[in-house]
Amino acid sequence: MRFLLFPVGWLYGLVMLLRNKFYDWGILTETQFSFPVISVGNLSMGGTGKTPHVEYLIRLLSNDFKVAVLSRGYRRKTRGFRLADQHSVCDDIGDEAVQISRKFSHVIVAVDEDRVHGIREIKKRYPECDVIILDDAYQHRSVKPGLSILLSDFHRLYPENYIFPVGNLREFKSGAGRADIIIISKTPKPLSPLTVRRIQALVRPALHQKLLFSYISSGELTLAPNLKIKKIPQHFTNILLFAGIDNIYPLLDHVSRYAHTIEHIHYGDHHHYTGNDLNYIRKRFEDLLSKEKILITTEKDIARLAYPELPDQLSDLPLFYLPIEVKFHTEYRKSFNDQIRNYVRENRENKEVY
Repeated sequence: MRFLLFPVGWLYGLVMLLRNKFYDWGILTETQFSFPVISVGNLSMGGTGKTPHVEYLIRLLSNDFKVAVLSRGYRRKTRGFRLADQHSVCDDIGDEAVQISRKFSHVIVAVDEDRVHGIREIKKRYPECDVIILDDAYQHRSVKPGLSILLSDFHRLYPENYIFPVGNLREFKSGAGRADIIIISKTPKPLSPLTVRRIQALVRPALHQKLLFSYISSGELTLAPNLKIKKIPQHFTNILLFAGIDNIYPLLDHVSRYAHTIEHIHYGDHHHYTGNDLNYIRKRFEDLLSKEKILITTEKDIARLAYPELPDQLSDLPLFYLPIEVKFHTEYRKSFNDQIRNYVRENRENKEVY
């Protein structure tokens, strides 16, 4: 089947390549801003950990700078520019924007499918904003970021992948050349020097590019908000895990430390939960042959479920979510932090040019 799809993949790839060349040649216009704009994205379809890396940048910068985050608001039901506030739900701004705005109330969070318009609107409303972080914007060539970060999943490295629909690359691998920093995400801990050398040989970063390695650190199980349950199990032997993410298996591996018996329900990335979905989750949970049991989901799924309140089908169940955080391996952390801080510090005082 993959062999048969190669002509389609090459045609799609050539269209994307031609589009990129039009931007490179100046036929299509890239807008560059004189204040700091950091883009975070990937070459592939599916999760590489973009949102946790955006959150890392927020934690790194927000003590010293006024930070804004702009995304398109994937799968929202609105259009145009929208600012997040305490009443925003996923239908308004998308699940990732809801998650970020809930965790970082001091940060400006906005969505706009037109990134140029979105950036201008943020600066017009918040002239004191020092830096704008673009979430999932690697292919949005209408904006030329001052610093471009490309992510690649350790388990699905882009040099070993293929163009869609043969693989899940959004453009040819040569598109990686636009990045200033390439981060291999979701790496194991510890990371062996042999593995690093193998990936360096695969990626072959250019002289202007840094190749860095990050990993996912999971926090403690956290109770979902707005639960109506009166008694939370202190000990449990059975877990029902449900999640709407691209790759559930690293999460399953982590959750396995909490109980011997784990069942799971896997939905597609950014899944919009229906009443039937929630009824099915409840029935699967009730069918578990144990009184010592809990439900676990992801932080992103909680953002889709818990606004404005947790649905009745789940509100009386012991529902937990697992927060995650990106960390860099020790030998790469300082290099990344210094480059980001220096870039923002050196460029934030420039007068804006439209």
